[in-house]
Amino acid sequence: MKKLIYILVVVVLIGAVAYTLNKNKKEMTEKAAVAQIKSEAIPVTLTEAKSAKLDRSFTAQGNFRPVQSLTLLSETQGQIQRVLKRKGDRVRAGELLVQVEGNTMNANLVTAQANYEKAKRDLARFENLAAGDAITKRQLEDARLQVNSARAQLVAAQQNMSNTRVTAPINGEINEIYIEVGSFLNPGTKMYDIVNVNSLKLNVQVSEAEVLLINKGQRVKVTANAGGRQEYEGRVTAIAAQSDATLKYDVEIEVKNTSNNNLRAGMYGTAFFEVADQRDALLLSRQSIVGSIQDPSVYVVKDNKAYLRKVKVGTVTQDQVEILDGVQPGEKVVQSGQINLREGIQVTTL
Repeated sequence: MKKLIYILVVVVLIGAVAYTLNKNKKEMTEKAAVAQIKSEAIPVTLTEAKSAKLDRSFTAQGNFRPVQSLTLLSETQGQIQRVLKRKGDRVRAGELLVQVEGNTMNANLVTAQANYEKAKRDLARFENLAAGDAITKRQLEDARLQVNSARAQLVAAQQNMSNTRVTAPINGEINEIYIEVGSFLNPGTKMYDIVNVNSLKLNVQVSEAEVLLINKGQRVKVTANAGGRQEYEGRVTAIAAQSDATLKYDVEIEVKNTSNNNLRAGMYGTAFFEVADQRDALLLSRQSIVGSIQDPSVYVVKDNKAYLRKVKVGTVTQDQVEILDGVQPGEKVVQSGQINLREGIQVTTL
């Protein structure tokens, strides 16, 4: 009897658990169905591209490059005795960087100087003898050639001696050093990379319409994206005579750095070209752009469904972008709520 009671209790418990699980499953299915219904229409805010007057002023982006940069190579042979400048040091043109052992060079210089002095004395004696027809013209010419040869050897010895004192060829900053005290130099040994960032070049690309608005020597406002967007004054130094494959023209702008060289080569910068004129343009809220300005898209709404469309942009302002292609005037475009959208999804307007 007890065994029968235990069996009945177990059956009742199993039935209760099965009922509870079935009920929970039904409730979850109902909730999922409600969520599915709600997710069929994503709430968004719409706007549209409108024709308006736009200032012809425009911006262009690029990277800063040094006006001067070079790799300093050894012109002499010998062991390094002193290294006076290290990585990160500022240098001025003509400032001593490295002293190379010069005993051999000095000995060669003394010898060359003595040979030159002797050749000059021999020439003076031969000229006196030639005045009395005591020697031939050929002998006199040989004496003169000897003087010229000795002078050339002296100049070479002086140059070799001078090369033991390695000096900076330009103003700048030591970006890299490849030598140490005790290193043995040969002609062509790499010693330093020197970069002059007192002035930099900002290389930007502009369209065929924009390049016609730029003149060589024109003053341009420049900002660096890093460093709090401090403003600098630039000057257009070169304009490409031919476009690249994308119909863009290279423009070079020279920018004076600050006293503490805030600008660094490789930084990203923006040039603002001010033009006192206006033109017609199709403008759209910048909030509508999906992705970056370099690869922009927008969601266009048609029949209450959202469709992702590539667009081509022109001038970019703080809150608007110029649409060159991809959207027609009057088309409905999603301004906010894009984060929840996908191709062809149903939307509803807030």
